[in-house]
Amino acid sequence: MQPISVDAPPLARLRARTARLGAPLCLGIDPHPTALPDGFPPGVEGIERFARGIIEAASEHAVAVKINVAFFEAFGSRGVAALERVRAGVPADLLVILDAKRGDIGPTAERYAAALFGHLQADAVTLSPYLGEDAIEPFLAYEDRLIYVLARTSNPSAPTIQDLAVDRGMLHEHIARWVAERWPGGRVGLVVGATRPDDLRRLRAIVPEPAFLIPGVGAQGGELEAAVACCHGTDAPGVVNVSRGIAGASSGDDWQEAAGMAAASLRTRMQELGATLDR
Repeated sequence: MQPISVDAPPLARLRARTARLGAPLCLGIDPHPTALPDGFPPGVEGIERFARGIIEAASEHAVAVKINVAFFEAFGSRGVAALERVRAGVPADLLVILDAKRGDIGPTAERYAAALFGHLQADAVTLSPYLGEDAIEPFLAYEDRLIYVLARTSNPSAPTIQDLAVDRGMLHEHIARWVAERWPGGRVGLVVGATRPDDLRRLRAIVPEPAFLIPGVGAQGGELEAAVACCHGTDAPGVVNVSRGIAGASSGDDWQEAAGMAAASLRTRMQELGATLDR
């Protein structure tokens, strides 16, 4: 397989790395100050050291890194500066997803896009669909960047809104169809959690085209088999995010080694599941 340039568009890099690794593992970076290894200070220095250490230990097994910006923004300007350094330290051939879940009217969305795609140079972001196209289109003005729109999330109270009845089923199904029909071609995917595997499978059957970013595997108890089976769309490869299942592998002195081993094990398991699906 010919190597692909790190200057290639994000979707091309994701395709190439997914083909090379044979597993859709996305490394989640959610450095909560109360969940750092023993002896780490629960401030900016601690979360940055931990985030960078997890990326160093485990990124070789992943196709993407998803950084939750809230864990950095909570510390103000020093946290944002740490986020800038962490993002800059991600290996260039990995897809960098900034998990920000933004969603606002056009002019505000333009400035959110300028921050995430412009200043922070994200390859992809997560967005809320609640404000409609106005919240999405300013991000698509950045050529080749990717977007994952929230559809069926992994949190316990998601059904309160996402399962509301609309004309062709439930609201999250409507969102999935809307995204697939309005933005075909692979640049716009969906966030669909693994904690409700029947919903995950049903949504994949409804919209076979868009990529899925699938959270909820690991500490949240989501089903890995369903996630691997459903993440890829016909338009683009998807990713299965694991955060605490890797970063929380150990809180002792071996935290980096344990994270690397957990990521390697997940990669192998995903490869095995993928091979089974291909038969």
